[in-house]
Amino acid sequence: MNGIERFGLSPLIRFTLLSLYGALVLPLPLLAPAESRWLMVAGLLLGLVLVIGLLSERVETDAEGIQVLYPAWIRWLLRRGWTMRWQDIRALVPVGTSQGGTVYYVKAVDLRHQLLPQRIERFDRFLELLATNTTVSTNGIGRLTPPWTYQLLAGLAVLMIAGELLTSLALAHGWISLPAGYPG
Repeated sequence: MNGIERFGLSPLIRFTLLSLYGALVLPLPLLAPAESRWLMVAGLLLGLVLVIGLLSERVETDAEGIQVLYPAWIRWLLRRGWTMRWQDIRALVPVGTSQGGTVYYVKAVDLRHQLLPQRIERFDRFLELLATNTTVSTNGIGRLTPPWTYQLLAGLAVLMIAGELLTSLALAHGWISLPAGYPG
């Protein structure tokens, strides 16, 4: 194997989760009492930074092994990641999830178990590298969830944002009004 190959989180998953975050939190400052809106906006911006940090996990492979890590700007706060040499990998251990899916743990000779990253871009290439550089079989291993679930969720999040923007526009132009006594 020549050089380092990098695998970031799937763009579909990243877009979906960022859209969902936006759809769920964008209306909150408008609904908060006027005196605490600035605090709400600050909290939402901090939350956005944390979400972006969580979504910045990446996997790197090279001739030595696998490394899962976060960028330095957020690594101090989040999980530190992990590293495993190819020759130390002995098995992939399947574990069923409560939603009916299957996650896999990479098992090392020292009995460490690390979660196999299944939400990365070019997942098939990653599995190919894993199979080529170890003695484990990757047959039958797929993504944690099918792409249509993220596509559906992204579509719903975009519809939510569009509805929120349309409602804001309607309120601003007086096409609709809030109920009497609503703090606005």
